[in-house]
Amino acid sequence: MKLRNCCLSLLAAALLLSVGLQAARAEPGETVIVALGDSLTAGYGLPQNQSFPAQLQAALKAKGQKVRIINAGVSGDTATAALQRLDWALPEDASAVIVELGANDALQGLPPEGTEAALAKIIEKAQGKGLKVLLAGMEAPRNLGKEYVESFRAIYSDLAAKYDVLLYPFFLDGAALNDGLMQKDGLHPNGKGVAVIVGKMMPKVEALLAQVQSN
Repeated sequence: MKLRNCCLSLLAAALLLSVGLQAARAEPGETVIVALGDSLTAGYGLPQNQSFPAQLQAALKAKGQKVRIINAGVSGDTATAALQRLDWALPEDASAVIVELGANDALQGLPPEGTEAALAKIIEKAQGKGLKVLLAGMEAPRNLGKEYVESFRAIYSDLAAKYDVLLYPFFLDGAALNDGLMQKDGLHPNGKGVAVIVGKMMPKVEALLAQVQSN
């Protein structure tokens, strides 16, 4: 347990340093968006330039957007774990956050109400800092039963309505269950899969940027 806690502390410190360095390099007039998530955001099994934040940033810049996407994904994070590191994961110059969490909660069969409560606090804290929020939903494994799957799915639409935030219903839409777009573990997208996710999510991200720019 002590070794695990030590590793987690080192990981948190490394992520904090990475966030700080990326934020420090932000150019004048650049919109900073934090991608807060788990291994799906972090880019598990991929070169860093193939991760979701990297590909999203490249796609936005190709459209002429002056934007920086900060990778604040930590593999293995539940919504509660992400909440615990939220304060230092959001740099002062951030204008928006994409919240991609819940996959590990579902894989562990955690109570949906606990996941919802943690996500609610994340949204509240982000909004309290004046950040615009895009919430990316997640689906629970079907073997957990219909009631659990439906309760878990409802977390995201309920929160989006309650807090009036943008919702992208399923982060892995277009890639999940497609062997050509997923890694061998069947859980994480490969580089091509991430590109599909970025393309499908792009309208919501552009809506997020529009919210930021309208302030």
